[in-house]
Amino acid sequence: MEKVTTTIDHSVLVNARKASRKKNLVNFLNKIKKNKAAVVGGIIILLYILMFLIGPILAPYDPYDVQLNQKLQAPSFNHLMGTDDKGRDILSRILYGSRLSIGVGISAVLFGGTIGTLLGMIAGYYGTWVDSIISRVLDIMLAFPGILLALAIVSALGPSLINVTIAVGFFSIPMFARIVRGSTMEVKRLEYIDAVKTLGANDMTILIKHIFPNILSPIIVQASMRLATAILSAAGLSFLGLGAQPPSPEWGAMLSNGRDFLFTAPYMALFPGIMISILVLGFNLFGDGLRDALDPRMKN
Repeated sequence: MEKVTTTIDHSVLVNARKASRKKNLVNFLNKIKKNKAAVVGGIIILLYILMFLIGPILAPYDPYDVQLNQKLQAPSFNHLMGTDDKGRDILSRILYGSRLSIGVGISAVLFGGTIGTLLGMIAGYYGTWVDSIISRVLDIMLAFPGILLALAIVSALGPSLINVTIAVGFFSIPMFARIVRGSTMEVKRLEYIDAVKTLGANDMTILIKHIFPNILSPIIVQASMRLATAILSAAGLSFLGLGAQPPSPEWGAMLSNGRDFLFTAPYMALFPGIMISILVLGFNLFGDGLRDALDPRMKN
C-alpha cells in the first residue's frame, strides 16, 4: 500500500511540474508577443539563423573565385550587391561570411558564459575566501576596457578567428560571473536549499540540480544581449586585421577591405556594415524583450 501511494504521489508531482512548466512557457510567449520590439528582434534573429544554415546554398557564386575582369562592378542583376576589388561577388561572400561572423559570436559567448557561470556559482555558493579571491580576479579583469583586453590577448596569441573567439569570450567572463554570483547568493538562502542539505545532498548536486535551474533566466538574458557585443567586437578586431585573414569572407574583414574604396565603390563597405548593424540591433531588441519577460521585477 505504501509503495502504491508513493508511486501515485510521484506521478502527481511530475504532472504538476509539467503543468507548471507549460504555464510558465505560455506566459513567457505571451509577454514576448506583447513586446513589439522583441518580436522584431526575434524575426531578425530567425532570418539570420536561416542565413547561417542555408546561406552557402543560396550563394550564386563561389565567394573565393577571383574575376579581375569583373572587379568593382556596381550592384546589378548579375551581382545584386556588386563585386569587390578582385571581382568576387559580394552577396556570395556575405552569405558565406554569416557562418564566420555569427559562429564567432556564439562561440565566444558560450566560452565566456560557461566559465563565468561556473566561477559565479562557486563564488556565490561558498562565499568566504573563495568568493574574495574570485571577486578580486573579476575586478582586475573589469578594470580593463573589454576591447583593449581583447586586443592585448589577440596580439599575444596572434591574428586568427580562433584567437578572436578566445579574446572576446575572455572579457565576457566577468559579466556572466557577477550576475550568476548575485543570483546564486539569493537562491542559496531559500528554505528548500536548507531542506535539501538536511536530506544529505552534496554541494555538486545542490549546485547543478537545485541552484542552476533557478538562475537560468538572468544567464539567458545576459547571453542574448552579450551576443550583440561579441559579434560587434569580433567584427571590430577583424576590421583591424587581427581576426579573419584574407581571403576569408568574414564581415569585419570585408568592411576593412571596403574602406579603401569608399569613394569609388562604397557598396563594398556598405553591405557588410548593414548586415552587422541589423544583426546587433536584432539581438539588442530581443534581449530587452527577454529581460522584460523573465525578470519578475518588470511586471506591470
